[in-house]
Amino acid sequence: MAPVDPHSFADSNHPFATHISLSLYLDFASSTIHGSALLSLPNPHSGPLSLDTRSLSVHSVLDPQSSSPLPFSLSPPDPIKGCHLTVSLSGHSALLVVFSTSPSSSALQWLTPPQTFNKTYPFVYTQCQAIHARSVFPCQDTPAARVCYSARLNVPRQLSAVMSARHVDQRDPVAGEGAALVCGDQIWCAEGRVVEEFVMEQPIPPYLFAFAVGELGFREVGPRTRIYAEAVPAVLDSAAREFAGTEDMIRQGENLFGPYDWERFDLLVLPMSFPYGGMENPRMVFLTPTVIKGDATGAQVVAHELAHSWTGNLITNSTNEHFWLNEGFTTYAERRIVEVVQGEEKAVLNIGIGWRGLNETVERFKDRLEFTKLKTNQEGVDPDDVYSEIPYEKGFQFLWRLERQVGRPAFDEFLKKYIATFKFKSIDTDTFLDFLKANLPGIEKEVDLVLWTEGTGIPPDAYEPVSSLYTKILSLANEFNLGRMPREEEVADWRGQEWELYLENLPKSVEASQLLALDSRYSLAESKDYEVKVAFLQLAICAKCRDYYGEVEKTLKEVGRMKYLRPLYTALIQGNGKEEEKILAKRVFLEARDTYHPIAQGVVESILSKHL
Repeated sequence: MAPVDPHSFADSNHPFATHISLSLYLDFASSTIHGSALLSLPNPHSGPLSLDTRSLSVHSVLDPQSSSPLPFSLSPPDPIKGCHLTVSLSGHSALLVVFSTSPSSSALQWLTPPQTFNKTYPFVYTQCQAIHARSVFPCQDTPAARVCYSARLNVPRQLSAVMSARHVDQRDPVAGEGAALVCGDQIWCAEGRVVEEFVMEQPIPPYLFAFAVGELGFREVGPRTRIYAEAVPAVLDSAAREFAGTEDMIRQGENLFGPYDWERFDLLVLPMSFPYGGMENPRMVFLTPTVIKGDATGAQVVAHELAHSWTGNLITNSTNEHFWLNEGFTTYAERRIVEVVQGEEKAVLNIGIGWRGLNETVERFKDRLEFTKLKTNQEGVDPDDVYSEIPYEKGFQFLWRLERQVGRPAFDEFLKKYIATFKFKSIDTDTFLDFLKANLPGIEKEVDLVLWTEGTGIPPDAYEPVSSLYTKILSLANEFNLGRMPREEEVADWRGQEWELYLENLPKSVEASQLLALDSRYSLAESKDYEVKVAFLQLAICAKCRDYYGEVEKTLKEVGRMKYLRPLYTALIQGNGKEEEKILAKRVFLEARDTYHPIAQGVVESILSKHL
């Protein structure tokens, strides 16, 4: 066995599938999918073929030509990787796996009508990053294995489906189609069902496979962009206003990084339980509704997901140990787009918030310094457990350092060449560094590349941003410590980002009385901007300001984004003398758990188990 990835059973001696054809019957009543996956190999293969699965029932593996069974075995579950599916092939260039998911699939969240905006129909969506595609269908679930796919989704007729792929057709089911092997033609072709067909013709890593099914509507906001969400006019209209500038951002991205290769850039606003700010699924970015802030600043998350169209989706890290190649580049690219579209001051605020987050994350991992490196060793480690701002912000700082060294024009030329050279490929850190040294000769003499990629913590030549607005906000935060609250004329122009930066730079030892005074003047605990609200509530928990515990509970129950769950639960249970707070955290999680996506459930459980 020659593993290609510490998080996958895929074997480097086996061919990678080049195409997967999926038939999926979505059974909302049982929260399961009955499916078939036809995997096509680049050439005939004899011997074992290793696939990843998690929480899947594998009913049979067939020769697609003759329908005769192929021998297979399924290992006992590994706590991180799931089950190893081994199929024995004899000169086969394709195999058909017939399977069902389980209700505990880690990629899928099945929402009941009360958990949706419209409260009328159920909803389901996927979140496959980092290693959760294997819980939807059997595959070589490593970003080293890029694959094209087609999919048939059999769904209730009153619902509609979207995918990270091109929509081809909506039609009636036909007897004998793939997933009918599990559920039977009678169920596949039942009254009130419809098949939605999709195709993805560009090779993507499996974690970018995505779909959502629900009562969906849309608004057109540009020649390449529709905003999808549940068919609730208020949600659709506010999202369309927030993201009205998307086409401008796409054009700026093309100016900076080369052609946009994915044809469309549609956005799907998901229910409140979505665990991330956004997910860069090609052609169909998934977003949390918490990025709809009412002032177009939520478009920064869209800028990040758009930047992934070049860095992450076009060029991908070969394993999660090189995740900074996805996220550091994308954070850099996002800030370049923001600088052009929203101005340099906004980009600097963005960098400043990131700088603060980087320092806090290094502190969080002080006992696990391996995960403050850019190039990490993740053998035996669940990538969800070590997900952090390090690859984003330290990766950004590294690229910013390179830009400062060679100058922006030279670095821009380098970036365009890098993207053109490696597009539709999956690479590792060493491949990037070799390309860097070949194309920016002598760079290794000016910048310590080994320290940046393999060293722990923050290198001494990392850089806190400088701007008059940034400096003013920091000095006001320092003055608050001395008892001076910002005057109304000083904050008159502030939006969410300014308040977020201000609150994150207040000392955690703020007195409860000071917070009450600040909130009575500026109503931060009720802010519509969750970044502001959560930053304030963290301070309130640290100050044991119990006036806000009701708001903390309400927030933890209404939103499933891990960016907010992680700090609030951590603040409640970390430290001494927190018995009341620990009881609150346990109770709220017990009551809210089923509203969170499985990935978020796992993250909160690991926080609670560490401190309780």
